[in-house]
Amino acid sequence: MSKLIYSAIASLDGYVADEHGNFGWAAPDEELHAFVNDLERPIGTYLYGRRMYETMVVWETLDDEQPVMRDFAELWRAAEKIVYSRSLESASSARTRVERDFDVGSVRQLKEAAEADVSIGGAELAGQAIEAGLVDECHLIVVPVLVAGGKRAFPEGVRVDLELLDERRFVGGAVYLRYNLPG
Repeated sequence: MSKLIYSAIASLDGYVADEHGNFGWAAPDEELHAFVNDLERPIGTYLYGRRMYETMVVWETLDDEQPVMRDFAELWRAAEKIVYSRSLESASSARTRVERDFDVGSVRQLKEAAEADVSIGGAELAGQAIEAGLVDECHLIVVPVLVAGGKRAFPEGVRVDLELLDERRFVGGAVYLRYNLPG
């Protein structure tokens, strides 16, 4: 069975975007981006909500001269993508399908059948999966900034005791934390 992994880059005070929806403060430097690329290599399928998909779809056509950017674009293009949206008519990237509703049973079946790990992106969608007990690991990158409000990285009202599996510090001040979500 594959793992369902929630990956996020968050501010020290726990937000993935500020109160204006901005997240430029979370842009990784080259060292951190290369590390993220290595984290993404085992991913065979990405699960996204519409907003996260619309943010990530730039990787479908991005042609950047920086090797870490090209590497991530190739990883993203090679993976399957499922977008959960009631408003998105069709996907604008290859290897992508749109599902109208997030179905816990279907995601469980996907985890059982998948040969590679599955990543869930977007705080709201990941929150649903965490509440349903579907998420196996959380890969959290904390960046040294306080944004004082915005979109929370984790759902309110959900308590889960986590087990720290790994950690790493980066020159730019970011910290990577890998947790197991027992379930």
